Amino acid sequence: MKDEGLKLKQIPREERISKEDFLEKYVRPQKPVVIEHLIEDWPAYKKWNLDYIEQVAGEKVVPLYDDRPISSKFKFNEPHTRMKMSEYIELLKSKPTNYRIFLYHMLKEVPKLQQDFKFPDLGLRFLKQLPTLFFGGENSKVFMHYDIDFANILHFHFHGKKQCILYPPSESQYLYKVPHALISREDIDFTNPDFDKFPALKKARGYVTELKHGETLYMPEGYWHQMTYLTAGFSMSLRATPRTVTNFSKAVYNLIFMRHFDNYMRKWKGQKWIDYKNEQAVKRTHRKNKIES
Repeated sequence: MKDEGLKLKQIPREERISKEDFLEKYVRPQKPVVIEHLIEDWPAYKKWNLDYIEQVAGEKVVPLYDDRPISSKFKFNEPHTRMKMSEYIELLKSKPTNYRIFLYHMLKEVPKLQQDFKFPDLGLRFLKQLPTLFFGGENSKVFMHYDIDFANILHFHFHGKKQCILYPPSESQYLYKVPHALISREDIDFTNPDFDKFPALKKARGYVTELKHGETLYMPEGYWHQMTYLTAGFSMSLRATPRTVTNFSKAVYNLIFMRHFDNYMRKWKGQKWIDYKNEQAVKRTHRKNKIES
């Protein structure tokens, strides 16, 4: 990342942390943290790598996503292709690929993996039916977004390294948020941003870290996040309910109205709707920040 790039602080790190300190220092003030040794007593810490996943889930057909821009052809979170997990993992091990697995429902698809982890006692109200896996190839990227349900997230990384860029909700006004969506403009490269085209990004204040195998990232509710797989690898997320009525209400709105409205408009207007939203992302951001487009 260039020296004149985004204004990012390193996410604080704790080797270990008590429930009381975690709640007091990070959850209540809604600040991110990396916990380095939270899961060393999990079987997953020693067992989970690409070879093991191929062994226990190789015959599963999995949904894959790449980095193509959102278009009217696909619905919200609709995969771009599918293949057997064994074929996908062999692809990951052989060369860089843009194909990723997103929100893979582990408990339902591979129950055996439930034996390898536990829900940490950190004072969060976990949604215990929603552990999900994410896979990516070397150099693949997840666009900047925030999660539809405003969950508090524990994100555990396995096999390799991943860079994570985070922004608190307070920075949304600088991130070229696409209206009626949960993403920023997809043509923004957050590892090397074009400030001539997207000048408001200069004002954004965020965080960055590099996760290694076995490390845990806490992302507070509503935080923007962008991931880059520095090597092939995978992660698991555990989700906990929003702590405030405001964010719970936003989650309900996103799930019940926004998602379906956007799908309807894409079906009705097609690519014109996508283009309109991308144009509005720039116009609204520049208007808020008094920048001449």
